[in-house]
Amino acid sequence: MGMGWHEWPLMVFTVLGQFVVGGVIVMGLALIAGNLTDRQSKAVQRSMFYLWLLMGIAFVASVLHLGTPLRAFNSLNRIGDSALSNEIASGALFFAVGGLYWLSAMLKKLPLTLSKIWLIVIMILGVLFVYAMTRVYQIETVPTWHNAYTTLDFFLTVFLGGPLLGVLLLHTAGLEVAGRYPLAMISVLALLLSLCSALLQSSELATISSSVQQATALIPQYGQLMVWRLVLLVLGLGCWICPLLRRSNVGAMGLSLGLALVFAGELIGRGVFYGLHMTVGMTVGG
Repeated sequence: MGMGWHEWPLMVFTVLGQFVVGGVIVMGLALIAGNLTDRQSKAVQRSMFYLWLLMGIAFVASVLHLGTPLRAFNSLNRIGDSALSNEIASGALFFAVGGLYWLSAMLKKLPLTLSKIWLIVIMILGVLFVYAMTRVYQIETVPTWHNAYTTLDFFLTVFLGGPLLGVLLLHTAGLEVAGRYPLAMISVLALLLSLCSALLQSSELATISSSVQQATALIPQYGQLMVWRLVLLVLGLGCWICPLLRRSNVGAMGLSLGLALVFAGELIGRGVFYGLHMTVGMTVGG
């Protein structure tokens, strides 16, 4: 019983991957609709390198989860039939198409129109990647995962960390983000929905049991851990939003600290998620 820290490679992979998808959407929209000069566009494209670096780290973490990392390609053997194969394939496609876009942009081989179309494709692939992640855990024999909270929470992570990551990278590119207030409100809304999700799920856990196990016994500290998660998320978003409310500039250090705190908060939430793993046993009550 307890937190799912033993699944730390999957925790890093899912949270970091979802942050990257959100960051790609923010930076993609800035390039498509931001009315940027050629110099600004090049600066943003250079900063996108860090998105693909983080995505690479996420994939390395996912490989560490495997019993035999050298056989990682075997996970692609059942594309279309296996949710795990679909997740890895969609993530690899997102990573490859995004990385190829970045490389082409750096080599100045992308016409403006093609660049915008390519960015839209990358954003769509990112959303499909997150959806494929959620399908891996929709397992009928795991009642604590087989519900709408899993899908909701995975997508909420995109909107909790993605805007902050995107704004940080746009800041490092020297851009003043015109849509920073709407982006901040999106993250705040995601935070509120995450809180509602945690409260609703905690009440439903009491109704789930098997012949040998009660769901509420899986993580006795569920309430305390969710409070710590909420505190970290509020502090992290506060590092970004408080300067906005004071109409002052948000520095890279503040944004980086905020991103680290939000990442830590989501790791706690994901650890709780993996800690809630249980199988039906002989029967499921509730």
